[in-house]
Amino acid sequence: MSPRKARRLPDDAPRRPPAAPWQVEDWPDGSWMVRQVPGSADAKTYRCPGCDQEIRPGTAHLVVWSDDTRGLAERRHWHNACWRRRPRRPGPQGGR
Repeated sequence: MSPRKARRLPDDAPRRPPAAPWQVEDWPDGSWMVRQVPGSADAKTYRCPGCDQEIRPGTAHLVVWSDDTRGLAERRHWHNACWRRRPRRPGPQGGR
């Protein structure tokens, strides 16, 4: 079988915009920058602030930081489910 040859789109054809590496999510406690991390892209172990459990290498998760901070030290790695449940959890976690 011969390999498929990629065909170029005509110059006037509409193109999809590139996917944003992050998105802004507005929550009652402010705006948050959220980036999806596929499991294949990570080789470190992190601790989720939502459940205080480890996020092992190979696990898809989120990197989250406040919209009003830009420092790398402010980023937190969350399990997807923990981030979605965050507003319903009692206690200080889930905040800034």
